[in-house]
Amino acid sequence: MSALLLAFNVGSSSLKFQAAPADAPTEALLSGTIDRVGTEDARLRLASPGEAEVTSPCAAPDQAATLHAAADAISQQLPGRAVIGAGHRVVHGGPHLDTPCVIDAALVAQLEALIPLAPLHLPPSLKGIAAAQSLFPGARHVACFDTGFHAGKPFAHDSFALPRAQYDAGLRRYGFHGLSCQSIMRSLQAEGYPAEDRRIAIAHLGNGCSVTAVRDGRSLSNSMGFSTLDGLVMGTRCGRIDPGVLLHLLRDGMSPADLERLLYHDSGLRGISGLSNDMRDLLASDTQAARDAIEIFTTRIAEEVARTAAVMGGLDTLIFCGGIGENAPDIRTAVTNALAFLPDLEVLVRETREEEEILCATADLVA
Repeated sequence: MSALLLAFNVGSSSLKFQAAPADAPTEALLSGTIDRVGTEDARLRLASPGEAEVTSPCAAPDQAATLHAAADAISQQLPGRAVIGAGHRVVHGGPHLDTPCVIDAALVAQLEALIPLAPLHLPPSLKGIAAAQSLFPGARHVACFDTGFHAGKPFAHDSFALPRAQYDAGLRRYGFHGLSCQSIMRSLQAEGYPAEDRRIAIAHLGNGCSVTAVRDGRSLSNSMGFSTLDGLVMGTRCGRIDPGVLLHLLRDGMSPADLERLLYHDSGLRGISGLSNDMRDLLASDTQAARDAIEIFTTRIAEEVARTAAVMGGLDTLIFCGGIGENAPDIRTAVTNALAFLPDLEVLVRETREEEEILCATADLVA
């Protein structure tokens, strides 16, 4: 039996994982998702080639427990397979980490120093990496950075209008969901789609959301910026906000810690609706607050997609991906209706395969 490679994609409220042969990283043997992590409603979904998906309850109070649940599922479904490599999605690589690299103590220290840049994502990522290292001590562990795809953007889309010294110190528009964008571009290339000849907007819509402008196959701009807060309305994050609001809240006595909680955990769809950060719940609700949340969500997406047309001098293709982008046709319709003024816009829906990107990068470094 061939040795295994694993991919772990730790999100803010979910874990996706995949297992593939070490000599064929694009041929998944097992795929799994654990969603609603941190709640009593966490569910494990498993899929194998040629078999029906299986769903079961899952104890997932935190990311460490979630990694253990995933490891148990892998060992039960693929018994006796040696794991020689495990790749991990890491949201933020800062100004210097933009290509996949082997995880060692020095890299972990670098990532810990970057926590202020992504406080919602890096701590669970680091916990997930530590858990995976203890579960698979014989494997080589690899970090794959979500910011990597956006490295090298034009300065106008990489910098804030702050003194240049702040940019040099690392305060810049990094951009995120890069692994998702890479996977979309890889799948388009495999289809024979003329992606490098098209001006493309990739709308990654899930608990976290962003829009990326892609021209000549490269990222020009991403709606997220220094952190994963900027841009679109998200599950629990506010998206674009007037900085004056933040100054007002601080002057009014809110502590930085409380402000961070407000922006990362208590805003977005959850904050507007007062109901849930899960779009499935909002679409099923008949409350005005849920409808308001959906309208703000879709309006901001349309605005951001229209902005990519200015960035690229036009727009040929809009691609929806991510949990909401792939599975919520009502949301896609609302966005495309708002963009009806754009001529000859081709709209595609594609599955994001971040885990496949992670497996391919891990295979290269393990080899």
